[in-house]
Amino acid sequence: SVLQLVYPYDFRLTEKEKTSICYLSFPDSYSGGLGDTQFSFRLRQSGGQRTTHYEDDGEYNREAPLTLQRESAHYFGYVYFRQVKDSSMKRGYFQKSLVLVSRLPYVNLFQSLLQLIAPEYFDKLEPCLEAVCNEIDQWPPPVPGHTLNLPVMGVVIQVRIPSRVDKPGSSPVKQCNQENLLPAPMVLPSIHELDLFRCFQPVLIHIQMLWELMLLGEPMVVMAPSPTVSSEMVLALTSCLAPLRYCCDYRPYFTIHDSEFKEYTTRTQAPPNIVVGVTNPFFIKTLQHWPHILRVGELKMSGDLPKQVKVKKLAKLKTLDTKPGIYTAYKTFLHKDKTLIKRLLKGIQRKRPSEVQSALLRRHLLELTQSFIIPLEHYIASLMPLQRAITPWKNPPQIRPFRQEDFMKTLEHAGPQLTCVLKGDWLGLYRRFFRSPNFEGWYRQRHKEMTQKLEALHLEAICEANIVAWMKDKSEVEIVDLVLKLREKLVRARCQHLPVKEETLQRIGLYIETIIGSLPEDLQAVLHHH
Repeated sequence: SVLQLVYPYDFRLTEKEKTSICYLSFPDSYSGGLGDTQFSFRLRQSGGQRTTHYEDDGEYNREAPLTLQRESAHYFGYVYFRQVKDSSMKRGYFQKSLVLVSRLPYVNLFQSLLQLIAPEYFDKLEPCLEAVCNEIDQWPPPVPGHTLNLPVMGVVIQVRIPSRVDKPGSSPVKQCNQENLLPAPMVLPSIHELDLFRCFQPVLIHIQMLWELMLLGEPMVVMAPSPTVSSEMVLALTSCLAPLRYCCDYRPYFTIHDSEFKEYTTRTQAPPNIVVGVTNPFFIKTLQHWPHILRVGELKMSGDLPKQVKVKKLAKLKTLDTKPGIYTAYKTFLHKDKTLIKRLLKGIQRKRPSEVQSALLRRHLLELTQSFIIPLEHYIASLMPLQRAITPWKNPPQIRPFRQEDFMKTLEHAGPQLTCVLKGDWLGLYRRFFRSPNFEGWYRQRHKEMTQKLEALHLEAICEANIVAWMKDKSEVEIVDLVLKLREKLVRARCQHLPVKEETLQRIGLYIETIIGSLPEDLQAVLHHH
């Protein structure tokens, strides 16, 4: 496969990235099917950081949900692949892909966009892309909480960008500003949420197990008949912890030509914490030593509960003809939830639309994650120093360390059993979770937020303090030291966008001026210059 065209022309890709994108844009095992398919991949960026097109990365990432942040070290690729009969070609058919590369995980938006552009592009080629890119250049930036109208090729796509302050599990706000739009917009209910019910069809009775494997960041291979099934299953799996962020690596579609192939297939070390989606049967042999392998067939929506795969021993993995199943020795910590399956079955009997079933499934997973995470949130909040310990002229006290055993003790009276009916070994699940990258990522994020909150409270305390009284018995050295410290705090508050009121920062700025004004002129000059 050849990379024929990169548009816009100034978009810089390293040779390694170009090669990877070429391989990832085509199915790597021949499927006789003609026609169009769509799938996604995720690619490690090679060759150092590059400046992104957007300067407001920080602002977007602060306001977007953790699960929708712009990636700094990976690209997402969204592919529209076409295979048609063509007697003039040596193989008898022609294959082409149009790939959209972005750092944003907006799978629905970008795949919908490709459905509009790709058929035109295969027809009219480069001029079509030029016209489309000119339109996309005019789009407003994605601001969390805003509804955007995005005109392209005579259609207006309307979509809301989720925000971190949205209530988890709340349905997207109904879009309202449609009256003045002609033609009527194509409204996307969600920018990124997949049809979970369709994706998880063959494994509905194992949702609990899959949720646990994701929570613990276990290495997992998804073997699928096509890149479409593989990428949808991997994205569905990694999304099932929301609002907790899945902090491990994942590859919705992975080929044997990938630069990380050796790293993942080596037997000299344990498999990495990653979910990887593959379609080439060759992987059955090379990834046999992985602890969890999910083999799925083609997804067919049918009127009744699709055939559910069975959990099987890893030894049953046959190199050539492997039947669908979850090949693992894993034993779940929690007992199965029969009510979910009953509800979904009832939905199938009543011919409920797939999106209703997906909403049920998503709510179940959300409640499960929240039951697990709320005790952790309560405990970590208790590590914050008391407000009265924060005094203006001392450095703020430290956040107390996270002690796993202390946390475990809180579970007796405030554990998941308060919000979740599921019985099982919750303690064992927490212990194992502490060893996973997801705990690490969650803790780092919370610790950072708490540190910033402390800084902010300290600034508020300084703002309320009586500086003149404090200065009475202080030496010049101490006063100059205070000026430098306050200045540094102000700079940090602005750079890190601490959660502080603007007036607080302005008042501290005035304090600094007042203090400098009370010093001898030679010092004033030095400090103003400084």
